[in-house]
Amino acid sequence: MKTFKLLCLFALILILAAGCAKPVTEDTGTEEACEVTEVAPTTEPVPSYTDSAVTETTPAVEPVAAPVLGTVYFEFDQYTLSAEARDTLAENMRYLQANPGTTLVIEGHCDERGSDEYNLALGERRAVAAQQYLTSMGVATDRLSTISYGEEKPVDMASTEEAWAKNRRAEFVPKP
Repeated sequence: MKTFKLLCLFALILILAAGCAKPVTEDTGTEEACEVTEVAPTTEPVPSYTDSAVTETTPAVEPVAAPVLGTVYFEFDQYTLSAEARDTLAENMRYLQANPGTTLVIEGHCDERGSDEYNLALGERRAVAAQQYLTSMGVATDRLSTISYGEEKPVDMASTEEAWAKNRRAEFVPKP
C-alpha cells in the first residue's frame, strides 16, 4: 500500500509538472507579449524628414561663464580694508547691482602662520569687514553671508611671503 501511494504521488507530480510547462514552438511572434490598444487620433501632423521643423538647425547656445568677482587681499595679521580692497569691493558692488537676485558668501582666509583658532577668528573678521563695507554701500544684509576657512584652503602651498600674501584674502562666491 505504501508503494502504491508513492507511485500515485510521483505520477501526480509528473502530471502537474507537465501541465505547467509551456509548449516549445518555433514561432517567435510577439502577439502574446504586446497588447494593442487604440490611440486617440491627434490633430497635429507628425513631422516628416522634409518638414522645416526637423531640418532646421537650431543655433548653438554659447556657454555663459560664471561671474568672476574680485578677491580682496589683506596685510599680515590685519583685517582692515586697503584702498585697493575698497576698489575691488566697488567692482563687486556693480555686479550685485546688475544681478539683484544674487546672494554672496564671503569667505575669509588666512596664511598658515598662527594657530588654527586664531586664523579662523581672523578669517571671520576679514569676511565681516568686506560684508560691512558692501552693506554700507547699500547691499541688503540678507544677500550676504560669511564663513571663515582660516588657513584650511590656501591658494598657494609654498611657505614664502609671496604665497602667504596670496592666502590672506576674502573671496566672493555667488549662491544659486
